[in-house]
Amino acid sequence: MDYRKTNAPVTTVTRDMMELCEDTGNVYETVAIIGKRANQISVEIKNDLSKKLAEFASYNDNLEEVFENREQIEISRYYEKLPKPTLIATQEYLEGKVYYRNPSKEKEKLQ
Repeated sequence: MDYRKTNAPVTTVTRDMMELCEDTGNVYETVAIIGKRANQISVEIKNDLSKKLAEFASYNDNLEEVFENREQIEISRYYEKLPKPTLIATQEYLEGKVYYRNPSKEKEKLQ
């Protein structure tokens, strides 16, 4: 997924917690959902970055041969400018793009 195309803010935004937890009815459950999604996003971004930087990896152990690669720097800058995973996860949650379920609540409804 291209996280640059999300409409998540780049800086921190103050949110109304009561409005944020309307779906679940529990602030802590909402924070847990957003936190787990943020971890997933963070892993995806890290894997993408590692794959792109692996193309430029040199397998020589000489310190004298270390040099800056302009393309590698541009890739790093791109990922630095992305919104933080928590901001992306919060925006996805607000837009209803996050699927979640609570098995204990489902079990209570069945009984």
